[in-house]
Amino acid sequence: MSPLSASPGWKDEVALLALMRRWFFARKPDAGFVLTDFPATLLQAKVFDEWLETRGEALSAVLAGPGAPEALVEHYGTLGLLPEAAVPAQS
Repeated sequence: MSPLSASPGWKDEVALLALMRRWFFARKPDAGFVLTDFPATLLQAKVFDEWLETRGEALSAVLAGPGAPEALVEHYGTLGLLPEAAVPAQS
């Protein structure tokens, strides 16, 4: 059993990734985009990073709102994609 299939909602996660993958690879490479609530997990972020790398694309910035998962903030912060003003205050 994979770690993904052991987590609750894994079928939803797989379905969302499949939907987003279809959208991502169907769009024109030079078309900009804004995503809301995706990626929502560290797994989604890492998969999205792979898609970007496959197409030779890169993100210019990531904005993390209040309540953003700490793992995502850390991931994108490590990549230098979170502008200082976009990092949510930790309570």
